[in-house]
Formats: sequence, structure tokens, C-alpha cells
Amino acid sequence: MSTVSNTVSQETFSNEVFVNLSADALVEHALNQDMVTQTADGVVVATTGRYTGRVGENRFIVDTPNASDVDFGGANLKFAESDFTPVYDAVREYLSNTPQVFMHNSRVGADTRHSMNVQLISESAWHTLFAKNMFIDIDADALQMFRANFTIWHAPFFDPKPYCDKLVNSACVLINFDERVVVIAGTEYAGEIKKSIFSVMNYVLPKKGILPMHCSANTDETGNTAVFFGLSGTGKTTLSADANRILIGDDEHGWTDNGVFNMEGGCYAKAIGITAESEPEIYATTKMPHTVLENLIVGEDGTVDFDDTTLTKNTRISYPISHIANASETGVGDIPKNIIMLTCDAFGVLPPVAKLTPEQANTHFLNGYTSKVAGTEVGVDDPEVTFSTCFGAPFMPMKPSVYGEMLADKIRTYGADCWLVNTGWIGGAYGVGNRISLKYTRVIIDGILNGTLRGQPYAEDAVFGLQIPTACDGVDSVVLNPMANWDDADAYISSANKLLEMFNQNYKKYQ
Repeated sequence: MSTVSNTVSQETFSNEVFVNLSADALVEHALNQDMVTQTADGVVVATTGRYTGRVGENRFIVDTPNASDVDFGGANLKFAESDFTPVYDAVREYLSNTPQVFMHNSRVGADTRHSMNVQLISESAWHTLFAKNMFIDIDADALQMFRANFTIWHAPFFDPKPYCDKLVNSACVLINFDERVVVIAGTEYAGEIKKSIFSVMNYVLPKKGILPMHCSANTDETGNTAVFFGLSGTGKTTLSADANRILIGDDEHGWTDNGVFNMEGGCYAKAIGITAESEPEIYATTKMPHTVLENLIVGEDGTVDFDDTTLTKNTRISYPISHIANASETGVGDIPKNIIMLTCDAFGVLPPVAKLTPEQANTHFLNGYTSKVAGTEVGVDDPEVTFSTCFGAPFMPMKPSVYGEMLADKIRTYGADCWLVNTGWIGGAYGVGNRISLKYTRVIIDGILNGTLRGQPYAEDAVFGLQIPTACDGVDSVVLNPMANWDDADAYISSANKLLEMFNQNYKKYQ
């Protein structure tokens, strides 16, 4: 990223400006703004109003010379400079006239050789606390010399639609690589702040020969690092938060010639249904000060109901990674020895675990498969296939082949073992079969990481050509064989072939 300063001066504003406040001070301001409440543990509880998820249809990349390598189309929607300017000017004018503005200077990228300085300018104290959780703090000496590479203009209560008739609704996220700014307006959903900046990183890093990854990562004291690719709901955050391993990060990483580094300073975990028993490390953060609970319902007795989806199924927890007891202090790890691709297969035909060849790993990486299950959305009666290339299509501005070729090169160069792990259904599709138990999945992951699964005998799957281990300590051998779990072998073959054809049709886009 260019080192040219994009920093906005405090003197730019005539209103009250607060710069780099502590977490405690941000909580106090958020309470004074009447935007949040607190639990007895000091945890911040916020709601995001109309939008409880990303505004994908109004998320654009501005068509400028520095965006020449953007793969426009699909998730990367094009926005003209002539449409951007009036919205950008209006948001800046709006923020300069709000009673209070919060500025927060931080960085993304734990490896300082490849990090990027980010400045947030927001009208909301709790969103600024979210950014403080999610990005990496800069020490006092560095703050004196701070120069922003990218600036986020954040106006969640401003309606941008009157300033551009190209917007579908009254919210937008605009990324401009020439101005080096992100404009977020009309949406209180905090996830837009982090995802917009990581989209920027996913565009910048490949130009430096670094593979950006939408994945979690952990390691141990010997440097046995693993990365976990997976779409929402597949267990990416849950499985990487392991009390016996060191958490590097739960969502965004870069892979250099020296190893992997976390882009974030915090975690943004899905909250639905978590318990102290199922996800103890993450659950513990919901009792810690400065954690932000997003769109969760708190009872009159102060308890949080993690099963309540009144506001949304996309309930979230934001917390600094230091809230995880065994989190890495450096945010970096060695070259990965294992690459684990997670999928939630609602068809019930993929095995709980399979070892992938480099070619199969490339296919699964580019397809980025998981599935929605029947009943979760109106009109969905059968499992619905979801493909998201590189396990993060909405955040990958370049052509999928760029990321796919970089991953393939890393695998060839460093000889990492690649695995497919199904956290979905076995013994039949959703509604017939059973969800694989988290206990079994954790045992499988342990077998991958400690090397015992690598030494087991394998049998080739008849449909997908996957290498399936015939034994895994702690897991019933029948569970490992997807066909053996079905009552009707012909029905299994039929469903498996149906999914295989979907795989092949989707993969043709990348050939």
C-alpha cells in the first residue's frame, strides 16, 4: 500500500472530536449517546436497526485507474466516479456538522512489513469501539507519527440515497482505491467496517505476492500451524478456538514466504446457540468488558439469550483477541502444515473427513461449497447449494484464479496437507440424516493436527474420488464412510451424483 498520507486532521472538523479514546471512554460515550446498554458484566449490547447483515446489493467498488485489476461483476459491483463524488462530499459534510465525531487510528496486519494504517471517522461511539476491538492498536509513539493508508468515513445514520439514484436503498458501502477511502452510510451493521477494509487488503496483498485468506488459523508451541477455510456456519471460528492450541486469528489472514499473519486484532463470532459447554472460549468473552453483543436479546435479569433470533439469526459477538486466553500475542505463525476446508453438506453425501490432492484442494477452494438447509428461508424446501469462490467471494476483488493459483503455488512449494471436513449431515440429507456431532469433528481435527490421521489406511470414494480414512481414533469407522450411513445405497449414489454435477458445472467458470 502506498505510504502517502491519507490522514484526516482533527482540525478538519468544527464540532467536538474525540481521537483514539480508550475502550472505557468509548463505552461511556456510547451509553451517553443512548445507542447501547450494558450487562452486569460490563458487556456492551447494541442493535443495528434495519440492517442486520451486509448490504450486498449496495456495496460498490468505484471504477478508477487504481481499480483496473478488479474483477467487476458478481459481488464486485461497479460504481462510477461521477456517482461517488456527490455521496462522498455529502457524507463528509454531514460528519463535519454532527455534534460529536470519533476518530480512531489503528492498523490491519499483525506482520508490520505488510500492514496497513486505517483511520475511522464515525459519528457512533459504539461502532468506534467495534473498530478498536477488530483492528490492531498502535502504541503511543507510533501514533505520533501516524499516517493513514486508508480512511473510513462512517455515517450509519445518514441517508445517501438522495445523492445518487444508482443506490438500491438508503444504505451503501463504497470503496475507492484512488481516493483511498471507504464510505459507509445508512447502515448500523458493524461488520461493514471490518469487511470493507479486508476487501481492500484482499486487493492489495496479491500485488505484493501475499495470499490473502478468508480463514481462521491456529498453531502450537512447535509451530504446527493450520488454517481453516469455511463459509458462515461451517465451524471456522468454533474449531480454531481450541483450548489446547494457540489462536492466531478467526477470520482474515495473509500467507507470506515466512508464514501466516492475522490481519485483525479481534474476533467477530456468530453468537446463535452458543453455550459454555459447546464453545467455552468464545462464551467466556461474553462476560468480559468491552465485548460487544450485536442484536442479542438481554432479559430483565441481565442474562443473554443466545437462542433468541427475534432481531436476526445473524447475532454477533465482537471482542479483542486478547479475550481468548490462549490467543497469540504476536498474531503470526509458521508456514501451515495443514489446510482444512470446511463445508456444511446438507445433502449428507460428503464424508466427515477426506484427504485432498493438490488438484482437489484447488477445486474445492475455487468452488467454496456449503449449503443452506430446508426451512431456514421461505421457499427453500430442499437443501440449497451455495458456492462462494475462495470461501469469501464478496470480499475478493480480483479474479478467483489469482487467489487459486497463489494457493496452489503455496501448496506445491511448502507441501502442506489438504483436507476436506464436512460439519454437516451424514446418513441422509437434512431432515433425514443427522448432523455430525461437534465432538466427532473435534476428534477428527485433532487427528489431522497430531498426524495420526495421515498414517491411517484410505479408501477412495466411488463418486467424488476422495481419499477417505478407514479409521480415526475416537470415531466409529462406520461414521467415516458416507455411503455406509445411508439405508439406501442407490439413493446415496443418486444424491452424490447430483451434488457432483453441481460441483462440475460451477467449476467450469474457473477453467
